[in-house]
Amino acid sequence: MNRKLYVGNLPRSANKQSLLEVFSKCGSVELIDVITDRATGENKGFAFIEMASPGEAQKAIQTLNGTMLDNREIKVNEARPPAPRNSHNNRSGGYVRR
Repeated sequence: MNRKLYVGNLPRSANKQSLLEVFSKCGSVELIDVITDRATGENKGFAFIEMASPGEAQKAIQTLNGTMLDNREIKVNEARPPAPRNSHNNRSGGYVRR
């Protein structure tokens, strides 16, 4: 079990402080990363939270997944590693246009 959690379906009102209040009931929270829109600064409806131990992360999943936060049913799961990115960073399917 990983210590990092994915939290989805967050209400627009969710922020680091509100998530800290909720998740600290399950253990020590080490990191909260609320994903925001670059243009507006509003949260995009999901966040990553890192708990102090795998046991606390598991407790947060069991306790908080499916609970209501500001009238939204949040989803709490173990975070998956990021997908590998194309090292060429282009949109041509890996081929370089000339």
